[in-house]
Amino acid sequence: MIESMEMDERIQQFEEDTEHIIELLDNRSYFKAKEELLKYNEVDIGEILEEVLEQLGIEKTIIIFRMLPKDVSVEVFSYLPSDDQLAIIDGITDRETSYLINELDFDDMIDVLEELPANIVDKILEKTPKEERKLINTFLNYPETSAGSLMTPDYIALKSGMNCREALAHIKKVGMDTETIYTCYVKGSTRELEGIVSLRALIISDEETPITEIMNDEYVYVNVYDDQEEVAEMFKKYGFLAIPVVDKEHKLVGIITVDDIMDVIEEEATEDIERMAGVMDDSDTEYLDMGVFRHVRNRLPWLLFMTVTLMITGFILTKFELVLSQVIVLVSYLPLLMGTGGNVGTQAASLVIRGMSIGEIDMKDVLRVLWKEFRISIVLGVTLSLFNFAKILIIDGESILIALTVAISMITIVAFGKLLGSMLPMGAKRIGIDPALMATPMIQSISDMVSSTLYMLIAAVVLGITL
Repeated sequence: MIESMEMDERIQQFEEDTEHIIELLDNRSYFKAKEELLKYNEVDIGEILEEVLEQLGIEKTIIIFRMLPKDVSVEVFSYLPSDDQLAIIDGITDRETSYLINELDFDDMIDVLEELPANIVDKILEKTPKEERKLINTFLNYPETSAGSLMTPDYIALKSGMNCREALAHIKKVGMDTETIYTCYVKGSTRELEGIVSLRALIISDEETPITEIMNDEYVYVNVYDDQEEVAEMFKKYGFLAIPVVDKEHKLVGIITVDDIMDVIEEEATEDIERMAGVMDDSDTEYLDMGVFRHVRNRLPWLLFMTVTLMITGFILTKFELVLSQVIVLVSYLPLLMGTGGNVGTQAASLVIRGMSIGEIDMKDVLRVLWKEFRISIVLGVTLSLFNFAKILIIDGESILIALTVAISMITIVAFGKLLGSMLPMGAKRIGIDPALMATPMIQSISDMVSSTLYMLIAAVVLGITL
C-alpha cells in the first residue's frame, strides 16, 4: 500500500515537472528548462519531449533537443516514437542527422532508417564507411517481420582457439560497444557458431582453460528469416536475455536482445487485440494520428461481414414466420439465446487463442480441446437452462412448454457456441490464418445465424407446430 502511494506521488511529481518544463519553454527560458530536463534519465526525457512536441510544436522541441548533451540526445532520440523521430530529423541539418544515426546502437539505427524517406537514407549512407554501409544495406533488405530485421551485430564474438584469459581480455577491449557482455558467442575460423559461453563461466574458470571446454555447444538459435513471432515465443519459453541469429550456412550474423523482443511482443499483442475486435490495422500509426478514412478502412470489412450475416439471420427468421406468429412470445427470448451463444463462443475462443499463443495448446490437442469444451458446455448449458426455466415459469408466468423450449434451446446453443469458439481458431491456424481473426465478430455472427435456426426448429418440435 505504501509502495503504491509512493508510486502515485512520483507519477504526480513527474506530471507536474513536465508541465513546468513546458511552461519554461513556452516562456523561452530554455536554459532553465534544460536544467530541469537533465534531472531525469533518457527514457523520461523522451516522454517529456513527446509532450513538448504535442503542446508546443516541433520548433520548441528541436531547440531544447539541440541543447541536450550529445550523448544524452542520442539516447533520448532512440526512445522517441518513430513519428517524433521523423519530425526531429525533418527539422535538423543533414550533419546533425548523420551524427544522430551513426551514434545510435546498430539495431536502433536500422529501426530509424527503415522509417526514413529513401532520399534521407541515401544521404546518410553516402557519409557512412563502406563496410558499415554494406552491413546496413544487408540488414535493411531482410523482411520487416523477420529475425534479421531485429538483430544487431554488436555482440561479443570469441574465437574457438582462445582460453579464458584471452577471452576476458577481449571482452574488456570491446565490451563497451556491445549490446550485452553476459553471453558470448564462440565462432570457428569460417564464422560458424560453435557454442555459447557465459561471462560467469569465464570468470570462475582457470585462466588457461580453453573456452571450448566450458562453452555450451547445445544451444538454441534462430535463422535470419524466422518470423519475429516465433522468435518471441522462444524468448518466452527459455527466458533468454539474448539469442543468436545465423544464416543458412550456420554463420553467426547477429543477436536479438530481450529489449527488442519486448517491442515485438507488444506489437503482436496489439495486433491480436485489434483483430479480435474486428479492426484490420496493418500499420504502427497511433490512434490519434490516424486519419478518419484510415480508421473507416480498417473497420469496414468486418462490419460489412457482420451486416451480411445479420441479413442472413433475418432471412432465416422470415422462414419461420409461422412459428413466430402462432407463439409470439418466442420472439422475446430470441436475443437472450443469441447473445448467450455468442458470449460462450467468445469465451472459448479467447482461451483457446491465448493457449495457442503461449504454447499451452497445439494442433495435436484438437480432440482434447473438443472433449473438454463439450463437457464444459453441458454443465454451463444445464445450469443456464434451469435458471431460465424457473424464471420463465415463475416470473414471466409462461407455460411449461415455452419454458421447456427455451431451456432445451439454451443447452443446444451453448454447446454449439462452445464448440464453434474452440474449433474456429484451431481450424484457422491449420489453414494458415491468424487465429485472432476467428474471435468476436466471426463467432458472434455465425452463432447468431445458427442460434436462431436451432431455436425455431426446437420450438416447432416442442410446441408441435408444422413448418
